[in-house]
Amino acid sequence: MTTAKLASLMARGSEFLGCESAILCGAMSWVSERNLVSAISNAGGFGVIACGAMTPELLDAEIAATRALTGKPFGVNLITMHPQLFDLIDVCAKHDVPHVVLAGGLPPKGSIEAIKQKGAKLICFAPALALAKKLVRSGVDALVVEGMEAGGHIGPVATSVLAQEILPEMADQVPVFVAGGIGRGEAIAAYLEMGAAGVQLGTRFACASESIAHPAFKKAFFRASARDAIASVQIDPRLPVIPVRALKNAGTEAFTAKQREVANLLDSGAVDMMEAQLQIEHYWAGALRKAVIDGDVDGGSLMAGQSVGMVTKEEPVADIIGELMAQAATALERRAA
Repeated sequence: MTTAKLASLMARGSEFLGCESAILCGAMSWVSERNLVSAISNAGGFGVIACGAMTPELLDAEIAATRALTGKPFGVNLITMHPQLFDLIDVCAKHDVPHVVLAGGLPPKGSIEAIKQKGAKLICFAPALALAKKLVRSGVDALVVEGMEAGGHIGPVATSVLAQEILPEMADQVPVFVAGGIGRGEAIAAYLEMGAAGVQLGTRFACASESIAHPAFKKAFFRASARDAIASVQIDPRLPVIPVRALKNAGTEAFTAKQREVANLLDSGAVDMMEAQLQIEHYWAGALRKAVIDGDVDGGSLMAGQSVGMVTKEEPVADIIGELMAQAATALERRAA
């Protein structure tokens, strides 16, 4: 009966995504690639390829490789400031990718139409209620409400606050998925009862057996506690840098130096604002690769959410999803008693 209750609460999100469990995997650059994405979709969740700084050719190959590993639906996460965004949208359309996630800012003019033209469903991040309303008016099919507890790029407001603010207003209009700081099924049950269609988790999946992340990267997660996942500091208000949450290491200090370098280039007129922001994004992509692929856990970026303290061992994706669903079902059972 409890499992039926959980399935009922997740039904809208599961139907929208085309999967058994309305659990999206957050797009983590270098981590959310063919192996992890296909494993999550095969286990009944919804995998999302992190396009990041990929070229259209690389994304084309990644989608094809993922399709070879799963017959289940999966999505692609695209960054709005990518200089070849519309070419990437065309690649998704070529492969009939059913869901596209736009991240990193407001969708540029024409991008929503370009994505939906081929029948894909569009998911966008809503860090505030006003923006959530604007996105839905623009034709977005679903929203992700992600709080500051998340890993990687974050906003300034906690997940619990955003959920209380946005779910009562928007959940009856479009499916809303809650993200940020979710590490156990009890939290999933709570957000579903508040009206969420499902949830998104990243950090919990980063160290799965199927994740290609370097053993040293995974070990850093196993050792970390919630307080070790800190947000980067913006040093120059003229350079609007979205904060990034990662485990504190030498790479954290290197980013401060990088901001100074880019701010000086901006001041001198050597680069414009768009180029300055792209340089910052490319820095993160490179720093993340150092940690995830090369295992440089001191100089690279260990992007992690505050739920990292709940990541204690390497385990298969199917076990992680199974445990989360069991915890959520048990929580609902206790509340019904």
